[in-house]
Amino acid sequence: MAKKPETPARIAENKKAAFNYFFEERFEAGMVLEGWEVKAVREGKVQLTDGYVVIRGGELYIIGVLINPLKSASTHVNPEAARTRKLLLHKEEIRRLIGKVEQKGYTLVPINLHWKNGRVKCEIALAKGKAEHDKRDTIKDREGRREVERAMKNRSR
Repeated sequence: MAKKPETPARIAENKKAAFNYFFEERFEAGMVLEGWEVKAVREGKVQLTDGYVVIRGGELYIIGVLINPLKSASTHVNPEAARTRKLLLHKEEIRRLIGKVEQKGYTLVPINLHWKNGRVKCEIALAKGKAEHDKRDTIKDREGRREVERAMKNRSR
């Protein structure tokens, strides 16, 4: 019997990124983590909100992602919650991203962390910053959807 493909289990999400940026392309990258970090991620001790991706020496690094250490799992190491972590992508994808990021207005933003085949993966997006009026439009659309849902809910009663 064939094994079903595992659906990615979400660990953490960066909802603020969708509000602040338009996503052009999405990429799934592996992360280089230490043992205590993997244990903390399993417990959900991750904060992705202030994270961003930088390119150094032809490699991608994620900065600002907080992985808070567990008291029990990190007794023999000196854990650093906000350390810079390397992201793993194919060379061709990295070259393409470097070309795009060097264009004006593009940046790399972490969208979420999830499990895939027992490994922690980071979904990153090639994104363009939203202008203030675009953010207002987003808020207006969200409030409009809420009003419609409220009206439908009240109507069904």
